[in-house]
Amino acid sequence: MKLIKNTILPVLLATIWISISEFVRNEFIVKSYWIRHYQALGLNFPSAPVNGALWGIWSMLFATAIFIIARKFTMIQTALLSWFVAFVLMWVVIGNLGVLPYGLLLYGVPLSLFEAFIATLIIKQFKISEPW
Repeated sequence: MKLIKNTILPVLLATIWISISEFVRNEFIVKSYWIRHYQALGLNFPSAPVNGALWGIWSMLFATAIFIIARKFTMIQTALLSWFVAFVLMWVVIGNLGVLPYGLLLYGVPLSLFEAFIATLIIKQFKISEPW
């Protein structure tokens, strides 16, 4: 029962939050940036259900990373470090590949920071013990 309450539940709740945040941001706020950018590249923006499923897995991995980082760092440190690892590194890679529409960063940076802070807050609400 302790494993569920102290590990699985916080990661699950953070995963749900991250998934909702990603869906709202990418489906309702910045999707037009993605579609226009991909069309300009002569590509179709990948939005099949399998892409959504992979983002669900990404959300769970991000929540797990936050959980692990949170064991050693403060709230602010955890949120900023996890945001840097998940988002900044992803933007560097997709920017390097030429598929990042830079205009969406105007929305992406503050919304992704908010996402990381709320996910960290969710995880920090549970007592996090020392490493296994």
